[in-house]
Amino acid sequence: MAAVIKPLASTLRVLEWEDLPASVRSISDNFNPLADGILMLHQRQVAALKASIIAIPKGRRTGITFGTMLNKTLVAAARKSAGGDNVYYIGDTKEKGLEAIGYCAKFARVIARAQGEGVTGVEEFLFEDQDEGGKTKHITAYRIRFASGFQVCALSSRPANIRGLQGHVVIDEAAFHPDVQGVLDAATALLIWGGQITIISSHNGKNNPFAQLCRDIEAGRYGADAAVVTVTFDDAVTNGLYERVCFMKGTSATAEGKKEWYSKIRNAYGVRKAAMREELDAIPRDGSGVSLPGVWIENAMAEERPVVRLALDDDFVRKSEAERRSFVEDWIRRQVEPALALLDPKLQSVFAQDFARHRDFSVFGVGQIEANLRRRVVFIVEMHKVPTRQQEQVIWYIIEHMPRRCGGAMDATGSGETLAEYTADKFGHDHVHQIKLNRAWYGAWMSKLIQGFEDGMIDLPRDANVAADLRAIEDVEGIPMVVKLRRKDLKDPELTRHGDSAVMLALLWFASMNLAAPIDYTPVPRQTSRWDALPGEHDDDTPWAGDGAWREALQISGLLGRFLGWVATLTPIARLRAFINTCKRLAGASLHRGTVAGLG
Repeated sequence: MAAVIKPLASTLRVLEWEDLPASVRSISDNFNPLADGILMLHQRQVAALKASIIAIPKGRRTGITFGTMLNKTLVAAARKSAGGDNVYYIGDTKEKGLEAIGYCAKFARVIARAQGEGVTGVEEFLFEDQDEGGKTKHITAYRIRFASGFQVCALSSRPANIRGLQGHVVIDEAAFHPDVQGVLDAATALLIWGGQITIISSHNGKNNPFAQLCRDIEAGRYGADAAVVTVTFDDAVTNGLYERVCFMKGTSATAEGKKEWYSKIRNAYGVRKAAMREELDAIPRDGSGVSLPGVWIENAMAEERPVVRLALDDDFVRKSEAERRSFVEDWIRRQVEPALALLDPKLQSVFAQDFARHRDFSVFGVGQIEANLRRRVVFIVEMHKVPTRQQEQVIWYIIEHMPRRCGGAMDATGSGETLAEYTADKFGHDHVHQIKLNRAWYGAWMSKLIQGFEDGMIDLPRDANVAADLRAIEDVEGIPMVVKLRRKDLKDPELTRHGDSAVMLALLWFASMNLAAPIDYTPVPRQTSRWDALPGEHDDDTPWAGDGAWREALQISGLLGRFLGWVATLTPIARLRAFINTCKRLAGASLHRGTVAGLG
């Protein structure tokens, strides 16, 4: 058994086996990474490459990351005289980093045992990162240290000072990093001190910098010390991927089973042939791999309608509550009320919100369902750095003034949960759907929104930012959703967007498919008196005008109505005096005619 090297003082904790992803834990205890045939042919071919820059466009689940990290574990375990060096793995998510370091941990035990030397467990520590401006931050990282003095380190996010790393660097799923070009530029700069860069990724559109890098290397722009190796799903199948899957699952591999398994994977893409070619055959799609063709978006934006914006600075929250409310009330009067006037009172109305508080836009939309079931988005409200209380002030005002309101859907993920819950408390939990945005929900409802565009059942305000947000919907492992990449706002380049209105529209589509009972907004009629004339009654001798709420309710009209209206305007003492005087007049009149007596 290999000796265990004690953790460094900077180690926060040593991960347990249960902390690693299921894909790592499923590897058998008898697995020997040094055994013959453990790697498939394409994995061995990649591991044998000696170029300084290696780009590997690949099909999904072809085992390239697995084979690469086995090779890099051998590099870190070797002494410097044998070509040993530090290894850094940079994935697009924290989960990918844990998976990669988990593979290395599995390999390291066997390798260290064979060497008769020590190795650490998986240590969690803080990697000190400093950007070009000198600002320092700490990134959660994982490492395995060997007796050789080298380590394998997995970083959970792209470090700013990637240029300062020395050794072998593996960048996984490079095409899906938030700043693809920045990663590639920084990685190539570290070759000044030697080492090797391995860039692995599925494609993410022809215009993605990763696809451009591959074309540049093939064109010789990076010299002879750079190589591209494409590994497709079919390559992996030919090299034994199906048999390897059966081995891991403990099932028998058959020719009939292989054919059925292969067809099932291909058929899972349905009509999305471009996505299938990109994800399985490593053929990048035209454009940026978006799910919504531009022509569908343009066809849905037939006319200009309000897209109003409330963008505040950081100091707004320092104002008093009264000042904030007054400011927003004035903004509502100037911007929102004219937009509300565009709503058709005869149509059912729904609403939706994608919540954000600081970095992105909080987007609220109002839609109506036309007679042909087409969803018409009447107006959109964009809020940036607007305090939650003021967002509540805006959307509650809109909701209260929507005609034939049939409910809505609100983002209840993270910080949006509070506002969604408060809104549901006010307007009814059956009326306000509180949605937790996740892959399952996107898979169920974003595809329905896309289908609505294809069928021409969506009518949107014409707006460049809304169009850009919709183009941010991409297929992520078969599910259409907004990618992590942020884009500059087209109206204010200092602000960024994250597909905010696209998420709002998906929620609006959900609301339109899950209608609550319609609730009407009826304005209180203006009236100058509670005793005005009834509709159709012409009382020229009365000073009151209007609907006459009390008289309409009691159905009182004529002489008696006018008398009671006059009495209602008197004070209690004046009413008593008027009553006594009236009784006296009636008594006098009766005595004069010789009829009723005794009213004194």
